[in-house]
Amino acid sequence: MNREELISKWLDNNLNPQELEAFKNLEDYDDLVKLNTSLQAFKAKDFNTSAELENVLSKIKSTKKQTTNWLKPLMRVAAILAVCFSLYYYTTTLDTTITTEFAQKTTIELPDASSVSLNAKSVLAFNKKDWKEVREVELNGEAFFKVAKGSKFHVITKSGTVTVYGTQFNVKQRDNYFEVICYEGMVGVTYNAQEKKLNPGDRFLIIDGKQIAKEKESRTTPSWLNNESQFKSLPFKEVIAEFERQYNVTFDVKDIDTNQLFTGGFPHDSLDIAIKNITLPLQLTHSKTNNTITLKRE
Repeated sequence: MNREELISKWLDNNLNPQELEAFKNLEDYDDLVKLNTSLQAFKAKDFNTSAELENVLSKIKSTKKQTTNWLKPLMRVAAILAVCFSLYYYTTTLDTTITTEFAQKTTIELPDASSVSLNAKSVLAFNKKDWKEVREVELNGEAFFKVAKGSKFHVITKSGTVTVYGTQFNVKQRDNYFEVICYEGMVGVTYNAQEKKLNPGDRFLIIDGKQIAKEKESRTTPSWLNNESQFKSLPFKEVIAEFERQYNVTFDVKDIDTNQLFTGGFPHDSLDIAIKNITLPLQLTHSKTNNTITLKRE
């Protein structure tokens, strides 16, 4: 039995139990009942079933049309609000990432007025939204920190985690190289699940997975903040790697022992002087083709 026949028999109170169940399962059953109730006051003694059915169906179609007319704009508004909320949530929870390129340095201020100076070819990331609860940054490269007093401050690197309580320190995390130098306050360095406390002048250094003992740092800030790199008894390969980051060049050192120790430095603003500074102490000659510098023994 189709829908119209069910409604017609219902209006005549002529539905059997099976037909009544089918009528109750109609999607607009509630609307039909409400409309029929409201029409009872106007029902004539001589009830015309066909006319009444047509009238009821007409009112239902009108009600559905009105519902559709206001429902569509409401759905559009709801969709827009959902998109806006998603964008807001995404942008407020997204990390802020600062990246430096070859020969580039930058200084940024964190949400608590702490400052970070980022050396060349480095990446720093942090979340502004959660900063009050978690003062935490991720570092890949080298950075000098001046941390404002407050809750614990964490610097997370691939090699280890640095925890501080308002201090100044430098963190350098490169391939097979991890170094932390404390300049002020106290620093806790967690490496391989063990923590070591550093006081001003203390240095924690790991090269190729081995901890290297170093004498105290006498400078008050890292040399790279003054546009120069200084090294003391470090493998020559670390000198070359830093040189490449500061000048965006590549070294060809096939015939050179890059594990020999080097003491000295080079400026970041003069390529010619910088090359002389790293080659003369080791009695090396050099030639340059495009962005490749070849080193040889004299």
